[in-house]
Amino acid sequence: MKGRKQKISQDNYLQKVRTASEDYVGVQTSMWITENNLTSLEQTGYGMLEQILSPANLNAAYKRVVQNKGAGGVDEMEVESLKDYLIKEKEALITAILAGKYQPNPVRWVMIAKEDGNQRALGIPTVVDRVIQQAIMQVISPIYEKQFSSHSYGFRPKRSAHQGLRQCQQYISAGYNYAVDLDLEKFFDTVNQSKLVEVLSRTIKDGRVISLIHRYLRAGVIVANKFETSQTGVPQGGPLSPLLSNIMLNELDRELETRGHHFVRYADDLIILCKSQRGAMRCMESTIRYIEERLLLKVNREKSSVAYITSARFLGYSFYKMKGECRLRIHPKSVEKMRGRIRELTSRSNGWGNVRRKEVLKQFIVGWVNYFRLADMQKLMAKTDEWYRRRIRMVIWKQWKRIGTRSTNLMKLGASRFKAVEYANSRKGYWHLANSWVLSTTLTDERLRIGGYTFLTDCYLNARKLN
Repeated sequence: MKGRKQKISQDNYLQKVRTASEDYVGVQTSMWITENNLTSLEQTGYGMLEQILSPANLNAAYKRVVQNKGAGGVDEMEVESLKDYLIKEKEALITAILAGKYQPNPVRWVMIAKEDGNQRALGIPTVVDRVIQQAIMQVISPIYEKQFSSHSYGFRPKRSAHQGLRQCQQYISAGYNYAVDLDLEKFFDTVNQSKLVEVLSRTIKDGRVISLIHRYLRAGVIVANKFETSQTGVPQGGPLSPLLSNIMLNELDRELETRGHHFVRYADDLIILCKSQRGAMRCMESTIRYIEERLLLKVNREKSSVAYITSARFLGYSFYKMKGECRLRIHPKSVEKMRGRIRELTSRSNGWGNVRRKEVLKQFIVGWVNYFRLADMQKLMAKTDEWYRRRIRMVIWKQWKRIGTRSTNLMKLGASRFKAVEYANSRKGYWHLANSWVLSTTLTDERLRIGGYTFLTDCYLNARKLN
């Protein structure tokens, strides 16, 4: 098994290829990493950095990184090579961290398309850096959990987007009908690192830990095989970035609480609910000033707005009222995105076989419906299923290809010989024929269901039982 060495000095970030040992599977190492068992260490007089490097904490971090898998970073080391590397380099790695000489590798940037056509950068740290970041996160997260606002729901244990949406419903049902939607422009790319370090230093008194986190912030990125410095921002993709974003934005949470606002925040998605439009406008202006002047972040004023709750969008949902009670529906943009994804998965030209197509469709539909199950969407699901089944029939019709195959299969499914030959010889397009009488009565909904296709309505009715 081969991998590249993690940098532990100030030298060039890429190291020589080395061969890892194959003789340590399931064995306790002096790095305190085991495959199957956690070790323990009594913390007597240790600082926070020693707690981060403790046997139990490092072992838990290692296991979490292995469990999460993921791609390798700039050193090309994969998760499968991690254990052997740590066994070989443990002493130098720990010594460098304790001495303050450990220098993290730059992250590898991968561009991901966004809904609006733009792209966002996802930073992928090396697997060794992911272990160290995970170890840091495991120690400082419980400390900050005690400080975080009850209005924050993103990337926190035992908290979820659904809980945040339920809180929004309570506020709206109580008469807070105007929503302030603030868009933090490229939040993860624009975080002021000096401000973040200042906030961290208020709680973390071990300067070595602050220095280590700061080195991760300043490690740089590799874009198109070129190194670029990272003097601003918190690269997304590492175990630390969600926690650091919450630590930074907790300053905003506390300010809004001091002002008595009703709000919900999920990561960098924020909605503030007010009773009047005028009050919402005042709230937006004062909050923007605080964000830009005190937190040194940027607000996209073009995308930020004040709207009645029926026009608001939060976490893919929108709101409406029925008999004074707030209810949830899916925002049109979320519906459009869902249909676009199904269109990709049922493409006639992706070269997939039926087995793979069914598996991928099931995975997407089940996940999507479970997330949006809080919404009132039974009619929407039924309408979408009609369109979705038509696309499936279109794919099947194309797979049959030849006239003889089409007529034979139609007759096997119950069509008369006359109709089977007529439609098999039709020159009309795939999409048109997918909605024809003969395909609707042969490739019936029930046959498609028995054949292994997953439908949105079925998933929705099952998911609603969980509410």
